[in-house]
Amino acid sequence: MTQEAVGRGTSRGASDAERVTSRLRQAIVAGEFAPKQRLVETDLIEMFDASRGAVRAALATLAVEGLVERVRNRGARVRAVDLDEALEIVEVRAALESLCAARAAERVDEGGVARLRAIGEVMREAVDASDGEAYAQANRDLHQEVMDISGAKVAPDVVKRLRAQNVRYRIRLAMQPHRPTTSLPEHLEIVEAVCAKDPERAAEAMRAHLNSVYEATRDYFTKKG
Repeated sequence: MTQEAVGRGTSRGASDAERVTSRLRQAIVAGEFAPKQRLVETDLIEMFDASRGAVRAALATLAVEGLVERVRNRGARVRAVDLDEALEIVEVRAALESLCAARAAERVDEGGVARLRAIGEVMREAVDASDGEAYAQANRDLHQEVMDISGAKVAPDVVKRLRAQNVRYRIRLAMQPHRPTTSLPEHLEIVEAVCAKDPERAAEAMRAHLNSVYEATRDYFTKKG
């Protein structure tokens, strides 16, 4: 086999692993797999029409991300997050995202202002229409836009992994009728603070919003228990 052919084979293997990783991540995030549910390699091979190597690579990647855990002598399963860990995740997010909000306020330009205000308007319309899914998507878009504007290199990946670990309960929180109404003014304050180019106000707005998420998280786990 030529070196070129070996290279193509390696590329295909990497691409297959990336495809399985992405699809399995989406399935876990969407709740298609329950917390603590076993992830059987043979089932995943058939489900994703993939090689054993690609499935194992995907499980290893998602274990690093905190979505999957390895159990001795039992293989892999979807990792469950308890109350203490869920609250700690929100605390870490608050520290990182408030820093990003402050930096975004220092760096925002006219294009960033327009994008933030447009997302804020989508959030208003979603609340008026009682559209929980649209609101949840705009919520994600807003947090991502703030991080993009901040120019941060490390924080976005860390926050993405943290959000993924708590995604199941976050979806349920976002879909509760009262939650968008509660969080809308918090998000709009973040928008206004960043657009006003006020770093201190922006950091405090993000911190206040995530403190609200912290309390909602605690209430969610308490009622669920």
